[in-house]
Amino acid sequence: MKVGLYFGSFNPIHNGHLIIANYLAEFTDIEQVWMVVSPHNPLKPAGSLLQDYHRFHLVELGIGSYRKIKASKIEFELPRPSFTIHTLAYLREKFPQHDFSLIMGADNLETFHKWKNYDLILEDHDIYVYPRPLCDGGQFKDHPRVKWVEAPLMEISSTFIRNAIKNGKDVHFMMPAAVADYIDEMNFFKK
Repeated sequence: MKVGLYFGSFNPIHNGHLIIANYLAEFTDIEQVWMVVSPHNPLKPAGSLLQDYHRFHLVELGIGSYRKIKASKIEFELPRPSFTIHTLAYLREKFPQHDFSLIMGADNLETFHKWKNYDLILEDHDIYVYPRPLCDGGQFKDHPRVKWVEAPLMEISSTFIRNAIKNGKDVHFMMPAAVADYIDEMNFFKK
């Protein structure tokens, strides 16, 4: 099976993430999208993240019963900080029957040269890139392993949602209802 790995902190997951994942699952040759909840992105500060379990649970709530997307906590089992090259090696060993590709926004492709062993990732894996505002993909935009997709341009972000909640705004329509309800119930992001 061709599996697209969509890594993120998903802090919290929102409709933008899910629209991108849905697009990749329905309009490309990717058969299933795994939303890999990262415990800590080495390029981001760790302090603002909800606990791993909560973020994973929010992803599960967001996906619901849709069978072409699944939540993955595979990186919770690996040494930290999480490096994609290590996760890919682990997944290839654990699931040799799958062909793994990466899914990322054009903004991440622009900083891909900062990733550990990015050249080895490009040797063995396709990268499906969706558009991001004011980003062209940088030096890898024309690489033969990079596949551009015409996914909707999403300008919503988890940071925007966290800040809106902190400022008392109602952003229920930016997330699946189950995600918004759980955030309310747990009082997340209000401080």
